[in-house]
Amino acid sequence: MLDAKQTIASGRAVLGIEFGSTRIKAVLIDGQNKPIAQGSHEWENQLVDGLWTYSIDRIWYGLQDSYADLRRNVLAQYGCEIENLAAIGISAMMHGYMAFGRDEKLLVPFRTWRNTNTGAAAAELSRLFNYNIPLRWSISHLYQCILEDCPHVKDITYITTLAGYIHWRLTGRKVLGVGDASGMLPIDPQTKTYNAAMVEKFNALVAPKGYDWKLEDILPQSLCAGEEAGCLSEHGAQRLDISGHLKAGCPMCPPEGDAGTGMVATNAVKQRTGNVSAGTSSFSMIVLEKDLSKPNEMIDMVTTPDASPVAMVHCNNCTSDINAWVKLFKEYQELLGVPVDMNEIYGKLYNHALEGDADCGGILSYNYVSGEPVAGLADGRPMVVRSANDRFNLANFMRSNLYATVAVLKLGNDVLFNEEHVKVDRITGHGGLFKTPGVGQKVLAAALNSPISVMETAGEGGAWGIALLAAYAVNNKDGLSLADYLDKVVFAGNTGTEIMPSAQDVEGFNRYIETYKEGLAMQHTAVLAKKC
Repeated sequence: MLDAKQTIASGRAVLGIEFGSTRIKAVLIDGQNKPIAQGSHEWENQLVDGLWTYSIDRIWYGLQDSYADLRRNVLAQYGCEIENLAAIGISAMMHGYMAFGRDEKLLVPFRTWRNTNTGAAAAELSRLFNYNIPLRWSISHLYQCILEDCPHVKDITYITTLAGYIHWRLTGRKVLGVGDASGMLPIDPQTKTYNAAMVEKFNALVAPKGYDWKLEDILPQSLCAGEEAGCLSEHGAQRLDISGHLKAGCPMCPPEGDAGTGMVATNAVKQRTGNVSAGTSSFSMIVLEKDLSKPNEMIDMVTTPDASPVAMVHCNNCTSDINAWVKLFKEYQELLGVPVDMNEIYGKLYNHALEGDADCGGILSYNYVSGEPVAGLADGRPMVVRSANDRFNLANFMRSNLYATVAVLKLGNDVLFNEEHVKVDRITGHGGLFKTPGVGQKVLAAALNSPISVMETAGEGGAWGIALLAAYAVNNKDGLSLADYLDKVVFAGNTGTEIMPSAQDVEGFNRYIETYKEGLAMQHTAVLAKKC
């Protein structure tokens, strides 16, 4: 504790802040890259005029509240103020659309990764570029606005992601980490910036509109991990710490997306390594040895924070629906007058699921709170489906809901492993699904038919990952690559606890997923019926 207090008091601590879908988390780390203090703020997106968004006021209040919570915790734990920091990193949900005009004000409400209204734009751009362009990417949102003749498009001077926006307001620099930038527009692995040929094709495509901007002029500058990305300004310090104690001037690393910070937090930036992040949404990231043979709409090509190519399977839905079911059991427990401990409820239900049949007794769960592009759904309807002959009990019900959290992830990764024959030596899991020891890990191992590792730091998540990137930017005196820095300095050989898939679980999950795929027609029908 004394060492941590000295680290904070002397201004040697590093701060990482990540905007997740349901929580904004701030983490301070010491010189050994260990977390020494945390703060957080809970929030939720809103569906406004048919689009998922967070308001600007909520974004800034959430940032300030998470930092204020960190500050309170530091005062309570160490009895000192945070006045200086060695470095800061900002991370956030990837993709989405934030468009600004000449007055530097937002032209339309922030559109998050969760929106699936960009189908026409994504399809046309995928054909134009001969490259899979996902619905949630910034370029899809921009072109969809062009297709719809949205009046704000002519006034655009800058577009960025949430992480890029916060970094810009704190430093004055319009930059973005290459991993997050790869979710705006494809990256050329040679130049480590936006693909020039695609930029040229896009400009030609929209030229008839007569806009007075070019695509290259409105995108943030793409930077690799470790590159200089500006410093916290006076105005930025005041906006971050409303108590006024934090001083300006500390360096800030390139802002990154949550996919990039997840790779860093699980030491998965080398070729043939991968990670799975499983929370509100889920995604797997496999660092490739070579390009895929062809574009596939289930596979997004992005990059590590140091610009290595990554095959990403992104699923809009993961734990939101199972969390809703757990809350239902909580209500029942409260109705009986039994004291509620949410950790105990999760632990009991998750572990009980392992007692269910390997194929869930025939019960199917679709956790689509929102649309699911990998499954071909622009909208979603959470459903539990069973026949009269299925083995309907609590263990099978919970196991089916756990399977649902990774079912769509399996659909995409089956393409990588079975069709593209991608090889991976280690997959590491992190995020809320893995908080109950062993359960989510075992389910994912069965789904991917691969050993899954989870580290003790799995719960630290992306806020720790972006703090590590900030530390790398200022502490990498030996000029190590990001992969070597993580291997030698941060993790020092720690690969976590590994669970191997059992043959019975793999066979059961495969039976489940075949029925699951056949049942997707019910989802399409439910979406149509709801609209009637």
